[in-house]
Amino acid sequence: MRRGLLLFAHGARDPNWALPFEAVVERIRGSAPEVAVALAYLDFMTPGIVDAGDSLAAAGCTRVDVVPLFLGAGGHVRKDLPLLVERLRQAHPAVQWLLRRTVGEDEAVIAAMAQCALQPSRSEQESL
Repeated sequence: MRRGLLLFAHGARDPNWALPFEAVVERIRGSAPEVAVALAYLDFMTPGIVDAGDSLAAAGCTRVDVVPLFLGAGGHVRKDLPLLVERLRQAHPAVQWLLRRTVGEDEAVIAAMAQCALQPSRSEQESL
């Protein structure tokens, strides 16, 4: 069995928005090179989830965990994502597609965000 991870993010018009998600992919590849990982987007960016899922299936993955990189389970996660995963199941019935909870609902992520929020600012006036 070859394991795959399909990371799913919203997407944005600004390409810099994707940088933290791409950093997550690189960390996964560095710590678990045996796991095939793909990053997909709902809107504005490519690849979409179906194309990314197709690439994992073509790479020989027989189990793919679909991980929503969202803070909460809003409409996209509750309504759009299950339909997209079902399309992948129909297109690749030999692959087990497992839809996981959003990362923002994980206790470790909640704790990390709280810790980050408590850290003192690097300067009195940080700008974006």
